[in-house]
Amino acid sequence: MPLRYIFKQLMLPPGGLLLLLLLGWWLRQRAPRLAALCFIGGFGGLWLMSLPIVVEWAARAVEREPALEAAQWPDLAARAGAIVVLGAGREQADPAWGSDQPGYVALERLRYAARVAKVSGLPILTSGGLHYGQPPSEAAIGAQVLQEDFGVATRWLEERSRTTWENAVYSARMLKAEGIERVVLVTSAAHMPRSRWCFEQNDIEVIAAPVGFVGVPNGRPLNGWLPEVKAYWQNGMLLNEIVGMAVYPLVYAAD
Repeated sequence: MPLRYIFKQLMLPPGGLLLLLLLGWWLRQRAPRLAALCFIGGFGGLWLMSLPIVVEWAARAVEREPALEAAQWPDLAARAGAIVVLGAGREQADPAWGSDQPGYVALERLRYAARVAKVSGLPILTSGGLHYGQPPSEAAIGAQVLQEDFGVATRWLEERSRTTWENAVYSARMLKAEGIERVVLVTSAAHMPRSRWCFEQNDIEVIAAPVGFVGVPNGRPLNGWLPEVKAYWQNGMLLNEIVGMAVYPLVYAAD
């Protein structure tokens, strides 16, 4: 398991907040005031992360790319050379299917890519590598779902990437070899700003086709001020993108 994964899980919620609570417990006698701040920060962070209203506020800042209107789909073939759909994890050994399956977010992207491909006629590239080194790749799983469930063939499989940056690097090499320099990029709305930046850094122009917007009215009781498990996951995803957008230019700009 990559060390970067362990570090990421310990730093981002809930890992970082739980470590803050643990630090507060350890400091409770040595430094009571600092311990109190740690407890307040830890519990406060856990509470805020669980609120749908925080999802709504945070997503409005992260989901900067507008949706690609359906009226534009038929004209995409004149503007781009391919559809690139990015992987988003997999569920291992699903008993219902007898094999690995795309995760919820990945399936959402695949469905959208299939619909756009059918209308536009553009070929598809699926991008996503192995899960901790274990086959099949996310790209292969995505291609299988596109073919068997949506009746859409995949022309290219990018099966080496482990990060969004590598999605762009390896996809760009395959596309440029085919003379393609502009693509319709399908990924989650919150993930689109970072994804666009990565592809454009690799000299691929992007027509954004975001899906899975969460920065919409939450429709929950009390306007989203009650804690909810789903909100915790969504806020974690948004925080991951906020950190990623801050770190990626520092790490990859020189590349």
